[in-house]
Amino acid sequence: MSFRRDFITKPIFSLARGVMPSMSDTEREALEAGDVWWDADLFTGNPDWSKLLAYPQASLTDEEKAFLTGPVDELCAMLDDWKINWEWRDLPPEAWDFIKRHKFFGMIIPKEFGGLGFSPFAHSEVVRKLSTRSLTAAVTVMVPNSLGPGELLMRFGTDEQRQRWLPRLADGRDIPCFGLTSPEAGSDAASMVDTGIICKGTFEGREVLGLKLNWHKRYITLGPVATLLGLAFKAYDPDHLVGQQEELGITVALIPTHLPGVEIGRRHLPAMQVFQNGPNWGHDVFIPLDYIIGGQERLGQGWKMLMTALAAGRGISLPSLSAAGAAFAARTTGAYARVREQFGISISKFEGIEEPLARITATAYLLDAARRLTCAALNQGHHPAVISGIMKLQATERMRIAIDDAMDVHGGKAVIDGPQNYLGSLYRSVPVGITVEGANILTRNLIVFGQGAIRAHPYLLEEMNALGEADRDKGLDAFDKVFWKHVGHSIKTLFVAGGRAWTFGLFAPAPDAGDASRFYRQMSRYSAAFALCADMALLTLGGALKRKEMLSARFGDILSELYLLSAALKRWQDEGRQSADFAALEWCMAQGFRTIETRFAEILANLPNRFVAVILKFLVQPFGARAVGPSDLTVHRCAQLVLEPGAARDRLTADLAHVDDDRGFARLEKAFLLVADTEDVARKLHAARLHDWQEAVKRGVITQGEGERIAAARAAVAKVIEVDDFAPEALSPIYKKPADVHQFFQELGEQRAAS
Repeated sequence: MSFRRDFITKPIFSLARGVMPSMSDTEREALEAGDVWWDADLFTGNPDWSKLLAYPQASLTDEEKAFLTGPVDELCAMLDDWKINWEWRDLPPEAWDFIKRHKFFGMIIPKEFGGLGFSPFAHSEVVRKLSTRSLTAAVTVMVPNSLGPGELLMRFGTDEQRQRWLPRLADGRDIPCFGLTSPEAGSDAASMVDTGIICKGTFEGREVLGLKLNWHKRYITLGPVATLLGLAFKAYDPDHLVGQQEELGITVALIPTHLPGVEIGRRHLPAMQVFQNGPNWGHDVFIPLDYIIGGQERLGQGWKMLMTALAAGRGISLPSLSAAGAAFAARTTGAYARVREQFGISISKFEGIEEPLARITATAYLLDAARRLTCAALNQGHHPAVISGIMKLQATERMRIAIDDAMDVHGGKAVIDGPQNYLGSLYRSVPVGITVEGANILTRNLIVFGQGAIRAHPYLLEEMNALGEADRDKGLDAFDKVFWKHVGHSIKTLFVAGGRAWTFGLFAPAPDAGDASRFYRQMSRYSAAFALCADMALLTLGGALKRKEMLSARFGDILSELYLLSAALKRWQDEGRQSADFAALEWCMAQGFRTIETRFAEILANLPNRFVAVILKFLVQPFGARAVGPSDLTVHRCAQLVLEPGAARDRLTADLAHVDDDRGFARLEKAFLLVADTEDVARKLHAARLHDWQEAVKRGVITQGEGERIAAARAAVAKVIEVDDFAPEALSPIYKKPADVHQFFQELGEQRAAS
């Protein structure tokens, strides 16, 4: 008999069992999917920075590097984004053939099954480069390598299924898609009404036990061209042909699209992006049970399978595309600001331009740091579900800000569409990334902290499992052990968080990281404050915290910032503490600290238990939210990183697709380098108050060679500033020849005058 267990813990255990909300099977399976990683350290309140810095960097093999500089560059050179989007509305046939022939669809499939066997980082790098040339190509390639039949077969398929299907997926004989979303079930995918009834039927001339499927799916990428559909549905066994249970749960199966009853719909047009996407239906489609991924024993396990696959996929594809978008925005916007003049000077000299330019630059630095760190975890075999959610949410949201800023700086250059516009397609695609793979509103408000608090917290999941234990005595024993560890942890965190807040983090743990050491101290301070406030919110609100979505979102924002800033610190360390890049790191940290302190202030102002809120404010934010964001000097220095050619700019925007086709991006790069190269000549002309370079040569202000260089630079800038225009008949079928538009409006005017 234990006095603590029977007289102290037991009443707490009974109370907690009474108030703990029930957890659905889908919620439990989502929580059990994937694993935890650095997020668990952040939840302790005392992250081990030496462990973070010791993690191996994500790297590429020689074979993966050769693929990037070979087939990937070749594919980029084949792609004309304007024609793909506005003329062909699809990738050209030669691109489809190239993608299949070089096994772009089989990057993650092991070599033993005919795939390339690439690492998650290689997958990420391919998507990153392709997306800066053509988003349609990037999406086409990334989807089969993310959530889809290939990923699910590799993880859960039977040996026979892998041998049969993976080689066909790897070499493009089969094009895959995955049907999850339906009209009734978007973010709440568990509410799908698509069904599979277990019954006997005839398949390929023999009677077998199988499933009769009926479904309606939409928003399915590659759906219109797929030959193999991965399908999520709810399985039922009304005649008890496989067991006593009637409702078996969500199941995933392979459906060859040529089967009778399968109907492939017409195409969707997602935000004017032309990657293949559309609806499909199934009417009494019969498949044998061995078409279930993993076979009959996987009946009803589909949700857990999907969540496990998604835990990895969400950390690669969309974060890669977003990081590439931010880097592309940084490179192009810096170059355009440098070459574009207004009021007689480069617009890059205006502080009003420096501010968004610094934000774009720092965002590019931060997102690529987080992409690399997440890929490093995936390369090591981790499947961090919470971090993948953070990455998808934060990467796509920050890409939106970066692209908006880039559009503002470019002005009319980015507004007028045409072959010379290198930002328009990227701008239109932003809502797609924000919407797919889990809507960002849902992810921010419910998933990041809601799932993270349970999975990454050192004790909470064990406590919940103990409370849910069917054997009450066994549950009480387990709860007694973990609960008091939790209490001790909370008391320790209370003193640590309070001490670090009152001393402004001066004595908080930090590695020897040179100029960045002070950032680690603040991160240790905020991590302790986060752990304490999260514990108190969970204690005072319990299951009701799930319904306090705005509070949950703010906690999620803090956790997200802690992870992203950890990635930025590791990047700076891994790259050799490049002094030229420190301004980007400093901007990220200052902006991140402002967000963290603002969210703490908002949490403390809105926590329902006001007594606890006052105590927490005294402990973790006694002087209020004091972080004000990047200084003007930091903004200026950060903006300069993309205004000058050199190693710093190249590090920040590495591995973008460069094709010398005398089109928008290529023209801009050429003009940027020429303007930077002739800056000394331009200064001489400015000092002499001359604009005509030939006159300057006559007067001896510059040499003939310098004059020709400045003329070449000016001609290149003029080509950059140009925007496209079109004949009326090229844009509208109403007009058959150039004179039609004038005749139309002339007749319209005459009709109005007569009336």
